[in-house]
Amino acid sequence: MDRNKNISIFNCRFSIALFFAKQKIRRSVLKIVISTDGDFVSAHFGRCPTFTIIEIEENKLISRQTLDNPGHHPGFLPQFFHQKGIKCIIAEGMGQRAQGLFAQFGIDAIMGVSGRIDEVIEKIIKGSLEGGENLCRPGLGKGHGIEKTECNHPEEENQ
Repeated sequence: MDRNKNISIFNCRFSIALFFAKQKIRRSVLKIVISTDGDFVSAHFGRCPTFTIIEIEENKLISRQTLDNPGHHPGFLPQFFHQKGIKCIIAEGMGQRAQGLFAQFGIDAIMGVSGRIDEVIEKIIKGSLEGGENLCRPGLGKGHGIEKTECNHPEEENQ
């Protein structure tokens, strides 16, 4: 069985509604972090310039803050966000090793999300945010180390 293929399928079908159901905390305060580049979801979680951290309670946004990326070091961000009480991360892409590290801390990942941050937050509140295809593919980040400033994402097709 191709383990990487299963992870990609899971990410394509994962949605905020499934996350809420899994957590059974729709009425509790929920902290979510979104990889951010300007006003948009960043292409790669670990290498985004900033993170948007939101708190949702009873279908309402109760807080929103922007945090500069403290650094892309192997294993650092999962522990960092776990200590901040984050339960879910949202990005367009993230390496599979990083997804595994977040999972070890009980933090779910919804990949394949793009668009304006405000629109993504609105979909989270409505429970309609859907994950898509993870932009990061196995092997694209190998051999580059933490000093790498860009991902080797496939070129986007003409839209």
